[in-house]
Amino acid sequence: MEKRKIVTNARGVDTNLNKEDIQVEGSLRPKSLDSYIGQKKIKESLKIYIEAAKQRGDSLDHLLFYGPPGLGKTTLAGIIANEMGVNIKITSGPAIEKPGDMAAILNNLKAGDILFVDEIHRLNRQVEEVLYPAMEDYAIDIMIGKGPTARSIRLDLPKFTLIGATTRAGMLSAPLRDRFGMIHRMEFYDVDELSTIIMQSAGVLDVEVDAEGAKEMARRSRGTPRLANRILKRVRDFAQVKYDGVITKDVAVTALDLMDVDKLGLDHTDRNLLLTMIHKFGGGPVGLDTLAAAIAEDSGTIEDVYEPYLIKNGFINRTPRGRVVTEFAYRHLGLEMPSGADI
Repeated sequence: MEKRKIVTNARGVDTNLNKEDIQVEGSLRPKSLDSYIGQKKIKESLKIYIEAAKQRGDSLDHLLFYGPPGLGKTTLAGIIANEMGVNIKITSGPAIEKPGDMAAILNNLKAGDILFVDEIHRLNRQVEEVLYPAMEDYAIDIMIGKGPTARSIRLDLPKFTLIGATTRAGMLSAPLRDRFGMIHRMEFYDVDELSTIIMQSAGVLDVEVDAEGAKEMARRSRGTPRLANRILKRVRDFAQVKYDGVITKDVAVTALDLMDVDKLGLDHTDRNLLLTMIHKFGGGPVGLDTLAAAIAEDSGTIEDVYEPYLIKNGFINRTPRGRVVTEFAYRHLGLEMPSGADI
């Protein structure tokens, strides 16, 4: 199995994969579509596609999942493999550096196997071009020799399913995107769905959580199952040391306040971004690169990690002139909105 990108980050509400997630996610991940919480439309579609493919004795068409990190793209790929009764090979875009590496992976697949490529938007163009005939014709072209004597031979591949996952669908090239038969956008989860996930995970981890405690953790989980499970583990530690091990609403509130995660899931980094926009740029509009320089953060990280949740929940707006802080954000931060502010 190829190594996946692991991000080391002290941020409490970071949704990227870290080492702790690798250690525990396997036991917390559902193994079937029926036990998978959320993403109802995607689940309904997948059930039909999987059943149809099984009735035909055929492999599933190629799939692309896109959306913010931590929403269950890898989990869904594993579930699809389980439902189809086939093997899954997991790799990531940055791990495949040369066309030969991709050709070797494809050549080792068996009939019906699933190849899951995380961060598929980070494949380089030469590697990506190996996928075109593989996805369309189930074949790969290999060059033999060099110079005038070089010749191309085509190797047939067994029928397989490529499942791609990306947080930045806009960075996929059109030729690659068009070769996916099914494209699904992963949505943020609501509080009830996250509460159910937390209760299920608590059962696996042997942690006692009451309904109000689960709901409080769910409210601060930024609509993301990965973060909900991470918060559960941190609050569990707090309950184990400071209380009797039971996570109630009061325990969850106290622990999350100490973690500097507020009632709407914003942490110090989110509030710093909003306050910088307010105090240094009058609430905006401010350009992405200017904002990134002001808070000493990479512009891609702001766009991929911070902004999706802040925009979805109405803290900032993106306009043609730049990012703008909303009236809702001023109220949440306990600040008075200046008259004539551009919202």
